[in-house]
Amino acid sequence: MDFNDTPEEAAYRAQVRTWLEANAPKTRAAGSDPEGNDTMPASRAWQATKAAAGYACITWPKEWGGQGGTPIHNVIFGQEEAHYPIPPNPYQIGLGMCVPTVMNFADAATKERFAGPAIRGEEIWCQLFSEPSGGSDVAATRTRAEQAPDGSGDWIINGQKVWTTGAQFSDFGIVIVRTNPDVPKHKGLTMFWIDMKAPGVEVKPIHQMSGGSGFNEVFFTDVRVKDAQRLGGVGDGWKVSLVTLMNERLAVGGATGAGWSQFMEAARNTPGMDGASALQDSALREKLADWYVQAEGLQHTRNRTMTALSRGQTPGPESSIGKIISAVQMQELGNSAIEMLDQYGLISDPELASLSGAFQSSVMFAPGLRIAGGTDEILRNIIAERVLGLPGDIRVDKDVAFKDMPSGR
Repeated sequence: MDFNDTPEEAAYRAQVRTWLEANAPKTRAAGSDPEGNDTMPASRAWQATKAAAGYACITWPKEWGGQGGTPIHNVIFGQEEAHYPIPPNPYQIGLGMCVPTVMNFADAATKERFAGPAIRGEEIWCQLFSEPSGGSDVAATRTRAEQAPDGSGDWIINGQKVWTTGAQFSDFGIVIVRTNPDVPKHKGLTMFWIDMKAPGVEVKPIHQMSGGSGFNEVFFTDVRVKDAQRLGGVGDGWKVSLVTLMNERLAVGGATGAGWSQFMEAARNTPGMDGASALQDSALREKLADWYVQAEGLQHTRNRTMTALSRGQTPGPESSIGKIISAVQMQELGNSAIEMLDQYGLISDPELASLSGAFQSSVMFAPGLRIAGGTDEILRNIIAERVLGLPGDIRVDKDVAFKDMPSGR
């Protein structure tokens, strides 16, 4: 593991710092909407500013609006950008997952149509994979697409998706649908890009316990799409979706929020059962030590990823490992903090609560993070099978046509 920048990386970091100092926001955008709706103008402006300088999608080819840079360049920019009060980023899913999938499988005209507006922040994308009856199994998709009976070659989509982040303000999306129920579930899928404002597309926000409504249900009722909107071959949707899911692991990343140092400070200022500082409690100090060790391990795991990127190598399972540890830690730390604060832990008002309600936010946000971008169980399977070489789960449905699978209905 190499903790230092190479001379070329150090020069790039200096270039980025100079540009950010001249162009990055110095104050946080007004607005407190958890989904960033109030700050959308600021988000669009910052995205456009980065795009004009080539920093919006650093690894993208120059003809698409990027720099043709390396992944480590992208990491360096992200590290330096984090020092500024930048507005929320509603483009993460589109630029990190959806548009790269379009770029991989669409024709030249479609790439030309969507790359520029997306990178400049003029259009927002969402990913339509999860379904109410599918859980974390993308291949269990029941939303169906059938060819229009008029011989036009168009497709008609009917069904429902759920947990679609940002659908309420998205212009376009990529959707996985079932086009052939007569083959096993992984073989009868096809992917399309769709216009989220098309007739028959209905978005219903889901109210979350955090107070936000960033997730949505999306209903499709006789939504007509052109065959030209298909990404990959008919029935090749699973292969296409793997490209998206691979990018999702990197786009979702690890958890943020109050960490061990904030917890230690709160414990130092909170009286324990005997009147002394809660930090004197041996059981609490043991937890704190565990969180510290986990945090250091996560940091060095990220350093391993950066080292691999710096050397032009493909990172291993670090993103899966990091997400499992950080999301669980976020939930455990938040729960412990609220218990430690006793009745004051019930107060979630940012103007009254400790650390502006950071612990309360962690408790309400962490459960969703343990699902988004791959559940804990899926990521453990990835590590078990692809890292440790353990045998995969037995699949009794491997050769069963999707239409013949038990549905519980």
